[in-house]
Amino acid sequence: MTLLAPHLQAFFTDRLIRQKQASPHTVTAYRDTWRLLLAYAGQRAGKPPSRLDIADLDATLVTGFLDHLEHARGCTARTRNARLAAIRSLFGYLATRCPEHAGDIARVLSVPAKRCDSTIVGYLAEPEVAALLAAPDPATWTGRRDRALLHTAVTTGLRASELTGLTRGDVHLGPGGYLACHGKGRKDRITPVSGNAAAALQAWLAERSGQPADAVFCTRRGTAMSTDAIADRVAVHTTKAAAACPSLTSKNVSPHVLRHTAAMRLLHAGVDVTVIALWLGHESATTTLVYLRADLELKQRALDRTTPPGEKPGRYQPPDDLLAFLDGL
Repeated sequence: MTLLAPHLQAFFTDRLIRQKQASPHTVTAYRDTWRLLLAYAGQRAGKPPSRLDIADLDATLVTGFLDHLEHARGCTARTRNARLAAIRSLFGYLATRCPEHAGDIARVLSVPAKRCDSTIVGYLAEPEVAALLAAPDPATWTGRRDRALLHTAVTTGLRASELTGLTRGDVHLGPGGYLACHGKGRKDRITPVSGNAAAALQAWLAERSGQPADAVFCTRRGTAMSTDAIADRVAVHTTKAAAACPSLTSKNVSPHVLRHTAAMRLLHAGVDVTVIALWLGHESATTTLVYLRADLELKQRALDRTTPPGEKPGRYQPPDDLLAFLDGL
């Protein structure tokens, strides 16, 4: 039998970090997948993860783990597929190093990914954005930090991981203010900031003293906030903002929804999708087309342009509340 541990360690240190120079985000994602899988496999095999053999992680166990992610942990099919990609990467590495396990490895590599539904992205309307930005309490240290955080997220569309990695040296608030960002896929980009976001950042950085390498959005100990901490703060302020804007109660607002909101604001302003793709750091403009599918205003303008002569532009409106009731049956 061949122990998994030394090969797993070599995969991370030699293959991912040294040979492929994978980004820290990729290493973290793969690490989290294998922590979950090893805990699951150790429980099933009745042995500590460090004593697991490659044969212990056969296709049956991997499939069971993927089902566990969906049904016990509530993960989506996309998350399941991302975990499967991390598992396949290691087994592809093992294929040339452990030929005695070729059969088990081939069966794991043949586990299929699931097809995913293409959903409409969620974003906030302008009244909801205003309510959310007004939610943090400016009389508290946390409120002032969160106010700058929310303004930055809604204006720039930075990912949560990019917000946590933002340093004081990345913020340039002179004429033509912008943020420098090293984002997903090793892509560096600069993102302009609006006047309100710049004012919130300037006020916060004046209070948040430190060196250029220090995190902009930090805890009280001075360390960078985690992505979970940012998500928690967004949820707290969304709950508070819902009192002033009840439509927020029906929305699951996350840092990524704020990123979608930044993209939709640009789209409503008439910015071309290729520019939005560069703004958000997308690998391809094709990724940005999801915002076109979600933009009902853009579709309404297209509908108005195709209205036949002699007809009134616009969507159908029931002439009477009673008729609307009957039409809805």
